[in-house]
Amino acid sequence: MMEYAISIIIGYLLGSISPAALISKIKKINLRKSGTRNLGATNTTLVLGKKFGAIVMLFDIAKGAFSVIIAKLLFKEIALITGLLAGCASVLGHMFPFYMKFRGGKGLAAYGGMILAFDPLIFLILLVIGLICAFVFNYGIALTASAATLFPFAVAIRYFHSASLIPLVAMAAVISIVLIVRHWGNIYRAATKKEMTTREFIARMFGKVKGNIN
Repeated sequence: MMEYAISIIIGYLLGSISPAALISKIKKINLRKSGTRNLGATNTTLVLGKKFGAIVMLFDIAKGAFSVIIAKLLFKEIALITGLLAGCASVLGHMFPFYMKFRGGKGLAAYGGMILAFDPLIFLILLVIGLICAFVFNYGIALTASAATLFPFAVAIRYFHSASLIPLVAMAAVISIVLIVRHWGNIYRAATKKEMTTREFIARMFGKVKGNIN
């Protein structure tokens, strides 16, 4: 039990570090009142530019990945469970940081980092499927929705013969449901044609459109 508790603490504390909030303070621009009003890489990119967006994305991916890696190294005999547990905790830490009144980002980058460190093959498969969905449906949220939907099934197939199958699938399912709930507003806006499309986002990133999207 101590191993699980330590894994959760490590993951949550790493996940609660918010580069978007730090950059927001340095630049004196409140990301909660600008753009998509979210403390994440996408909004940072839209409001402050690609450089800061890339920094936030890489940091958020890294904290999800390192949470898994550290827990795996500390508790090698139960590495699968402690690794995924720490990764899930890092995603929750990103979403609900205690020092920001539990109002953080939506967790996609940390979620991706968690999957990358937990199982690179699953990450690659989900990324390819997600990118295809994002372009076919023309909404970035399709990547999030497809990854969150498929991750528990991918874990179930990949670790079908593992003694840890049930807890692994349970953790994958719970964190995926939380991710979908956090992105429910985006899903609704996409369904009602009010969400920024994939092509619009690309145009902002690589075209001449700049600045706030209020």
